[in-house]
Amino acid sequence: MRKIFIVSVLLFCTTTIMAQNLDSTENKNIRKGWTFGALPSVSFDADYGFQYGALTNIYYFGDGSTYPEYLHSLYLEASYTTKKYGVFRFFYDSKFLIPDHRLTVDLSYLPDALSDFYGFNGYQAVYNPEWTNDKSDMYVSRAFYKMKRDLFRFATDIQGELADSWYWNAGVGVLGYKIGNVDLDMLNKGKDAEEQLPDTTTLYEKYVLWDIIPHSEANGGWHPYLRGGLTYDTRNQQQNPSRGIYTDAFFTYTAAFGDMKDYNNLKFNFNFRQYIPITENISLAYRVGTQLTLLGKSPFYLNTYMNTLFIQRVIYEGLGGGNSLRGIVRNRILSDGFAFANVEFRVKLWKFKIGKENFYIGINPLFDAGMVLQPYDINKEQVENNIRENDPSFDMNNLDNYFDFDESLVYKPHLSAGIGLKVAMNENFIVSVDWATPLNKADNGKMSNLYIKIGYMF
Repeated sequence: MRKIFIVSVLLFCTTTIMAQNLDSTENKNIRKGWTFGALPSVSFDADYGFQYGALTNIYYFGDGSTYPEYLHSLYLEASYTTKKYGVFRFFYDSKFLIPDHRLTVDLSYLPDALSDFYGFNGYQAVYNPEWTNDKSDMYVSRAFYKMKRDLFRFATDIQGELADSWYWNAGVGVLGYKIGNVDLDMLNKGKDAEEQLPDTTTLYEKYVLWDIIPHSEANGGWHPYLRGGLTYDTRNQQQNPSRGIYTDAFFTYTAAFGDMKDYNNLKFNFNFRQYIPITENISLAYRVGTQLTLLGKSPFYLNTYMNTLFIQRVIYEGLGGGNSLRGIVRNRILSDGFAFANVEFRVKLWKFKIGKENFYIGINPLFDAGMVLQPYDINKEQVENNIRENDPSFDMNNLDNYFDFDESLVYKPHLSAGIGLKVAMNENFIVSVDWATPLNKADNGKMSNLYIKIGYMF
């Protein structure tokens, strides 16, 4: 892993130096014109596995007067992971294409053959890591807590200034979900018998069979949406701030049609981030936020999606995983409403230059937390009645392996801690390596979880 990381950074640096603007400048720390970084998309995520493919981030700085702020940014990626998660994405970002307005455009196709599904309401859904450990006597299947999920996303968002540091935001887009059972034939093709996934019923299939997931939303759907809100932003820079505040509050109306007409809904999001400089090379960064369903009904798969005013990362999945709660399994917290918090100390240990490019290496101790605010109504009597009606062969004595009906567990926080390593170029392109562990084993059977990504998490 260490070798892969180092090779990737060196390849990036080499490509960047070859592509750099050769015009001289009085201040060699200022970048002009076009620059790009190209990497083999070799990375690792505890939830997604090893990633392979290619990505590039192209920046245009013009005459350098806005540096380190870019005039235009284009990001392209095509990659796949060993856990059958794909990324095919185009992303554009500019504050200058439309004068005095920020515009972003995202077009993505994100197939996921082994998307995580651990049930509803956090700790009320019992997680048995031994069931996915093929070395354990309790082994059921590595795919037991999985489902198939393909996501198509188009989104365009625009921001304009209202007053000093205050902005209005509007966006339109569409999310297309295709949900289903794990495709065992595809996953087992070409594998030796001992490596194949057993043909067993997954948790997702049980939830559908038991009518906890209604059949009307079991296979996904298409959902256009409208979004609007307000932003307050005093950060000293966008990609890598060291001081200032960013906060937003917005509403998202998501539509549904035909057989899905009952799933129109209105959600509210609030996020607050602050970056506090302690010394020239040390800062404190923290983020708190919430997502709530105000009106209507949201299908379970939309509740795995964290709404955002500006899409920057590939995916914003609900609580758990490298984009929200590091060290905790992906989608561990699935509910109609949730809250989260992240805290980091960001330390720049070493600054240096390669050619005309400015680099630094840093570390960031981290702490993450999340919890359910709006739980699903999981009624023991109703669940038992549904099972008796739809799955009469099921042994009710095993129900406690799937549910803990203690309502106090619903609101119990999910906590994790760890440390990160950062290699940054020009304060914009940042290779990030985070290690984190859950503070409760019920949040991840693995106590050591590694994430190699591009950029800070927030």
